[in-house]
Amino acid sequence: MPKVIVAMSGGVDSSVAAAILKNRGYDVVGVFMLMHKNSNPQDAKAVARKLKIDFKVLDVRKEFKKRVIDYFVKEYKSGNTPNPCVECNKHIKFKFLIDIATKLKADFITTGHYAKIKGSKLFIAKDTKKDQSYFLWQLNQKQLSKIIFPLGDYTKEQVGGLAKKFRLPVFGKKESQDICFTLPRRSPDKIGAKAGLIITIKGEKVGEHKGLSFYTIGQRKGLPATPASWLAWRAGNPVYVVKKDLKKNALIISKSEKDLLSKEIIVKDMNWLSDKPYNGKYKVKIRSTAKMADAKIKGNKITFTKSQRAITPGQSAVFYKNSEILGGGIIS
Repeated sequence: MPKVIVAMSGGVDSSVAAAILKNRGYDVVGVFMLMHKNSNPQDAKAVARKLKIDFKVLDVRKEFKKRVIDYFVKEYKSGNTPNPCVECNKHIKFKFLIDIATKLKADFITTGHYAKIKGSKLFIAKDTKKDQSYFLWQLNQKQLSKIIFPLGDYTKEQVGGLAKKFRLPVFGKKESQDICFTLPRRSPDKIGAKAGLIITIKGEKVGEHKGLSFYTIGQRKGLPATPASWLAWRAGNPVYVVKKDLKKNALIISKSEKDLLSKEIIVKDMNWLSDKPYNGKYKVKIRSTAKMADAKIKGNKITFTKSQRAITPGQSAVFYKNSEILGGGIIS
């Protein structure tokens, strides 16, 4: 009987993943990762008890702070828009799962991600709206050979149905927002939020922002409604964030969406899942919610066939060949 380590967060997805593998005859060990002071293993423990599987709590708070929270703060201070899920997957979830799998002599590891693995290749999940393969581009061949993604062939609705079928205690539980995404709102002092000027792309000073970290490229909502000079300049038109000037602590805005368009980007920290780089024409996503776009990859330079809107430094550019994820990089 093959043994599998399942990362159990206490949510519906990871709980169903554990139940599916238990139902398939695997020797399942549930692992809850204690990542921060608000982490609570009780729901995951209740699911493990229901499934009659071994359950362990792994304290990764020190590493999580260093690799995810500190990274998050650093990126915001640098004027970027970070992607904490990508970093967490690389440095926390899959790293520690592989480590504990080795210690317990387990054959595989599992998470509740919506993605598919065939052989040692990563693919988009059946539920394209829920697909999370975009966040997994930093995996490597060794990890892929050990991973099972049970939810890759199910839709979110079907997973909810399975939670009910298996009579899991978390059935109907709502998804919670990750702590990383609430950090700017909850702890503005940690990210160095400091008020500054809002300047038009032509250099006019029209208002004041509350801190560059509260804004992202392409943002339209949540911009100030005063003073009078701001209202006069806007004249009822939509306004977009097009750039952050970190040196001047200025937010650059425009009334034209054309100022958000770009055809070329440079990426850093590239990773190829096959361990070999690709040059040529592929599909690229510049954020998790973006559509795939035709592009040419040459080294760390990406040139799009059509201009892309609101390309944001700090986010991931992920490369695809049909439904296969080839790799990715961080947008500079």
